[in-house]
Amino acid sequence: MCDDIHESNGSAMKAIPVNQAVGTVLAHDITEIRPGEFKGRAFKKGHVIREEDVCHLQRLGKEHLFVLQVAENEMHENDAAYAIAQALMGDGVAIKGEPKEGKISIIAERDGLLKINKDALLEFNMLGEVMCATLHDNTVVKKGQTLAGTRAIPLVVKRSIVDEAVRIANRDRADRVGVISHGNAVASVHSGVIGVKELRKPKVGIVITGNEVYHGRIKDAFAPVITKKIEEIGGELVGVYYAPDDKAFIVDRLQELLKAGADLLITTGGMSVDPDDVTRYAIRELGAGDIVYGSAVLPGAMFLIAYLEKPRNGEMGKRGNGEKDIMTETNFSDSPIRRFTDASTSSASIPILGIPACGMYAKTTIFDLVLPRVLAGERIGRKEVAALGHGGLCLKCDVCRYPVCPFGKLG
Repeated sequence: MCDDIHESNGSAMKAIPVNQAVGTVLAHDITEIRPGEFKGRAFKKGHVIREEDVCHLQRLGKEHLFVLQVAENEMHENDAAYAIAQALMGDGVAIKGEPKEGKISIIAERDGLLKINKDALLEFNMLGEVMCATLHDNTVVKKGQTLAGTRAIPLVVKRSIVDEAVRIANRDRADRVGVISHGNAVASVHSGVIGVKELRKPKVGIVITGNEVYHGRIKDAFAPVITKKIEEIGGELVGVYYAPDDKAFIVDRLQELLKAGADLLITTGGMSVDPDDVTRYAIRELGAGDIVYGSAVLPGAMFLIAYLEKPRNGEMGKRGNGEKDIMTETNFSDSPIRRFTDASTSSASIPILGIPACGMYAKTTIFDLVLPRVLAGERIGRKEVAALGHGGLCLKCDVCRYPVCPFGKLG
């Protein structure tokens, strides 16, 4: 019995009594569980059994050990886990330690926005003998935070399965690495199935609109809320202005903020369908394009996002050569990448976010979902805003635990 040969996925394993195993090499990790104290690896694959290990192994219930002979066309779980983790990794992530019990964790190498290629991840997990579990796409993460865990499921996995898993992950990398052209526009892209995009530190200009606030009839509630959220992401406020429901007045304040160096504009109020609400018309008058008004998120249905092109010469909203308006409303909604720099005009987009009244009283709104993506360099259009409808209903919990909740999670 002690010399039994077992077959596991085509690999020969010889059963050896523990008390005869001194000097042999373990073929797999051995887990130890001490309730309430410890759960983890007691003995590592490749460990040479010593005399003093025998009693420990017997306390773990091990009377026999397997000496595994891995065939040429197979891989041990730890080797397979390392290979697939390396293939899954994109920019801004790292492997945490070494494989343990066939599993590897992938962590954030920097603060930023987690990006998951969900289609590639699904195809990867459809292979069956390998797996990868991740946090949700578009989660704001901190350096060192665990983002994903991956492993080969059996102790020994066919090399062909691992090769296919690596091919799927690397195909995503090959398809998306470098730059993608779209007419005169180019975009830097994220490669890999799992990656973290760095969030830029914006210089923010805020215009709070509404006759009732401007004339002092009610106390402003927007400024402290927006200011706190900007400070939390490391942004800098270049100015906060108040404006009545007057289109020209709002435009003037926005232009002053741009001259002060703002690279992100936020307007609050004046976003509903009331005749006095003219903020979105002021944004168009400023010269913004790619305007999307209305979202599939509650709270935040009357949210607006737009983009203002900023040419190198700093002239905002002017027409070039007396003919073409540089703020054309080009639709990039079908492109996989949303950040563009116009190579022909050397311009960069300045995002404009219009926040409706819900931003005053709701702790978490569409603003919290969109802002990190904007700061990660994504261009948000109609398609991206519409996609937020799945998971876009806030549960209005008595104690808000966002982002540890379903709000904004696309599944």
